[in-house]
Amino acid sequence: MAQRRELSAFIGRYSVSRRIDDRHAQIETLFDGQAEIAVQGDGAIYREVGHLIVGDQRFEAERRYLWHEDAERIFVSFEDGRAFHDFDPTLGGQASEHLCGEDMYRGAYDFSEWARWSVTWNVQGPRKDYMSTTSYVKR
Repeated sequence: MAQRRELSAFIGRYSVSRRIDDRHAQIETLFDGQAEIAVQGDGAIYREVGHLIVGDQRFEAERRYLWHEDAERIFVSFEDGRAFHDFDPTLGGQASEHLCGEDMYRGAYDFSEWARWSVTWNVQGPRKDYMSTTSYVKR
């Protein structure tokens, strides 16, 4: 039986690694950093900082999302409040799809090795064609 994970189970600090395989540009990009999911109001804020490595170039990178729980799902929004996707924190599996312009984002969460977990995004459209896999390890 799958364990019910509420939003509170995700609160904490994580080591984060990401691999982005850009099929269009034929480039591999790596991200190495940390993330924190912290309580904010009746939800949480996700903040990620680290370094993006593209070839021999290294850039500082940061992103933020808002998380909230409703009807046993976790909803993820961009920092400005626009909806991004939602997922089942118990089973993982498919996230809701997100259309950005004409590019479709299809994601899947994997909680099979909790408290290690990952999310994979397959993005396809006229401007983007890549797969991104991000791994989280709670610290």
